Amino acid sequence: MNVYIQSVLLGIVEGLTEFLPVSSTAHLRIAEALMKISLDDEYWKMYSIVIQAGAILALLLLYLSRIVGFLRTFPEGENGDRNWFTHPISLTFLAFAFTSAPALLLKKWSDRNLGSLTVIALALLIGGVVMWAVDAWYSHQDATTTHVEEMGVGQSIWIGLCQALSAIFPGVSRSMSTIAAGQIAGLDRPSALEFSFLLSIPTMLAATGYDLVKEIHPGSSHAAAHVVMNTDRWAVLAIGFIVSFIVALGVVEWFLVWVRRHGFAIFAFYRILLGIALLLFGSRFIRA
Repeated sequence: MNVYIQSVLLGIVEGLTEFLPVSSTAHLRIAEALMKISLDDEYWKMYSIVIQAGAILALLLLYLSRIVGFLRTFPEGENGDRNWFTHPISLTFLAFAFTSAPALLLKKWSDRNLGSLTVIALALLIGGVVMWAVDAWYSHQDATTTHVEEMGVGQSIWIGLCQALSAIFPGVSRSMSTIAAGQIAGLDRPSALEFSFLLSIPTMLAATGYDLVKEIHPGSSHAAAHVVMNTDRWAVLAIGFIVSFIVALGVVEWFLVWVRRHGFAIFAFYRILLGIALLLFGSRFIRA
């Protein structure tokens, strides 16, 4: 397959799945395997990181006014009932801290399982069941928190710890873990989704920056520091970044509307079906 077409397709996959609760890691892994791209190829490792940055930029652009609004009201909040510890910005970084610690401690274990179709399939399947059960149960309950501005410290820590699962187990999905955790903690669907987006910004920036530095730093044990870049390779990177950015812009807006009207059940069922299909047929059609 032409490398430019591969870049367009991978950019679409990244943009479509980064913020949906279906795991972009799993979908990129599957797409790359189907395209016969080696997971050990240092250039394509760097490529996956760069196109993720395109999706991050799209989210930052869409949430810029919301973020500016939070900054303007810090630390008292919109209603004057927040403080340095309970303002949405503080709670976002608190959740991020409780995500980062276990994720860093178990990163080596996670990296070893990144290419495992079995781990990814089980994470998709189990995560889908959990997501469906949580959404079905809490859709009939009265949420105690209907705005991010009403969240507490305990809810933030709980969501952060649950998000760590997505960093440890490939295929869990940052969105799935934070949305389900938010609903369990008493947030309604829109609030759980909004906090998921807010938390994904520092999480993805840190994870992407860390991975990129690790891949290109001269002192790294990886060979990416020796990747030879030429015009074609820069063009492939640019294509993937731009496509990911454009697709993510549309997906986030659509996702917000869909969730308010229909909830998360369709994504849970999709995860379950994909997980089962990978367990049954993955090794036959997809090679590492």
